[in-house]
Amino acid sequence: QVQLVESGGGLVQAGGSLRLSCAASGRIFLINEMGWYRQAPGKQRQLVARVTTGGTTNYADSVKGRFTISRDNSKNQVFLQMNSLKPEDTGVYYCNAIRLTNYWGQGTQVTVSS
Repeated sequence: QVQLVESGGGLVQAGGSLRLSCAASGRIFLINEMGWYRQAPGKQRQLVARVTTGGTTNYADSVKGRFTISRDNSKNQVFLQMNSLKPEDTGVYYCNAIRLTNYWGQGTQVTVSS
């Protein structure tokens, strides 16, 4: 089992920044990808960004140039730096880790006011 704990969500005005953190514990060896997904009200959960153990990143088109995902393999943490936030970035952000199967954190709320 892998446990994921997110932190760093909150309320911010449009144009502002937030940094999300996710710490992994448990059977963390052999974790391949880690990433962040977002679920807006009434919508399905969607990929925001992900990073492999080797550092390869992938971003949703809507966040390219504004968000940066990073990973500290030594501390089993993944981060999401969110800049130039827009109201449409509002949602619950979930940390994800893949180790044979998908693991999810409990989610952290991000609200961007206009």
